[in-house]
Amino acid sequence: MPLIAAPRRTGTISRVRALSTGTVRIRPEHVASSGTPELWWLMTSRRWTEPLPINVYVIEHRDGLVLFDAGQDRASVLDPDYFPKALRGIYGRLAHFDIAEEQTLPRLMERAGYSIGDVRKVVISHLHQDHIGALADLAHAELYVSAAEWRTLHAPFPELAGVLRNHIELPGLRWRHVDLETSPDSLDPFASAHDLMGDGSLVLVPTPGHTPGSMSLLVRDGDATPLFLCGDLTYSCDLLHEGVVPGVGNAHQLRQTTKLVTGFEQKLGRLEILAAHDPTAAARLGATEFGRGIATG
Repeated sequence: MPLIAAPRRTGTISRVRALSTGTVRIRPEHVASSGTPELWWLMTSRRWTEPLPINVYVIEHRDGLVLFDAGQDRASVLDPDYFPKALRGIYGRLAHFDIAEEQTLPRLMERAGYSIGDVRKVVISHLHQDHIGALADLAHAELYVSAAEWRTLHAPFPELAGVLRNHIELPGLRWRHVDLETSPDSLDPFASAHDLMGDGSLVLVPTPGHTPGSMSLLVRDGDATPLFLCGDLTYSCDLLHEGVVPGVGNAHQLRQTTKLVTGFEQKLGRLEILAAHDPTAAARLGATEFGRGIATG
């Protein structure tokens, strides 16, 4: 594959913003594993977290708008048939969503000065339902998901793993299944990567653990502090640095991936790690060059 080098010229990415499609409350064991089996804490826990954001990241690239994830569908709180009937109890114990009418992704983008019709590419970190909510509004865009993640969609009973096939395989969607290629030494310790735009500014890397095919997006432009959009690898940047992994997914794989990400951060010397549900992510993004819209040289 071509060498994925950090872009030498600036101005490739003018701004990155976080938009939250409502909030979600989940179990504390979901955020930070206690070592208890997932099914046990899911069925016995009586506690909920404070409301957490459901972040979508909007990247203003010179070749068009790019989204990282697509948020939660408001229909999930309005339509009693959104979740499979046999699994509504389990989904109800897993998460409680609060999504106002003005918090749908098209409305949020409009209020932020964008049009969802101008989105060119969408990276889906993984296929859980709080990351694919606006797919029906994105039929004009190219949708990128890892090939490994797409295979989980066609495994037996994907709904048991939080993957709702009927909200993903919609007519007219333009899915692109990413097979990550061998990465250059500059991305070590990641063994594989994919250059999304062909200019080194947006690079996909595998971050499995929460799901088998989860992937993250490295955002970089010149001397600006790079961003690492990591989906649900963690629910808190602080917990990630402490080595505490979420209670949903493969714990061993989550720990291994967490070590890769923190090792990459140490190698670079500076990296802003932004998760989908971290309450501090939007403010930390806003303090970076990308968040302030001045990563233009």
